Amino acid sequence: MELRIREGRAVLAGRGGDSAHEVDPHSLAIGSDLAQALHEWARVASAVGSSGTEAASVVSQRGRQLAQRVAATMGTSVRYVDPVSGDGVIIDPPTPAPRSELARRLFGTPDPAGEPTPWLTGLTVSAFVAAVVVVAMLALANTLARETNGWLALLASAVVTAGITPSLWLARRVPIVRWASFGAAAGIVIAWIGVLIVVF
Repeated sequence: MELRIREGRAVLAGRGGDSAHEVDPHSLAIGSDLAQALHEWARVASAVGSSGTEAASVVSQRGRQLAQRVAATMGTSVRYVDPVSGDGVIIDPPTPAPRSELARRLFGTPDPAGEPTPWLTGLTVSAFVAAVVVVAMLALANTLARETNGWLALLASAVVTAGITPSLWLARRVPIVRWASFGAAAGIVIAWIGVLIVVF
């Protein structure tokens, strides 16, 4: 892919400049903010021209930064054609940080397109789901232990845990649902402490 300027607009073309298309977030896998930044850069670059001023070097540097964002977003190499000098340089997408095999198996692949992890929201959801699971399991165990037998409460808790564990294991890889999965898993572990206290 090649990033260049044509008639004051940013365009992405195939190798060799063929099939050039204006940057459009609807037809390309880039966000509207990146597309807008590319077009603003193209307008400024067209206005500045190839004069040897400091503004031209700033335009050149900004274009390189935007080309790096395009490469990272699209996950492919981008040939950046400098509007000031006319030189082209290949910009490769960043390589993802290595993850340990255990972390990859437990938590799946990293978030797509380098999106930041929503820790505050995710942990809030996890805490809420954990609280619901703890209350539900303790209510089940307490009712069964009081009305029937403690061993039946223990057996019912084991059945609930065995039934929900495969779903939690599969959900750990889904980007949004995994927070509920982590919370439910933590809730089950915490609830088992209460179940053992209720039963014995």
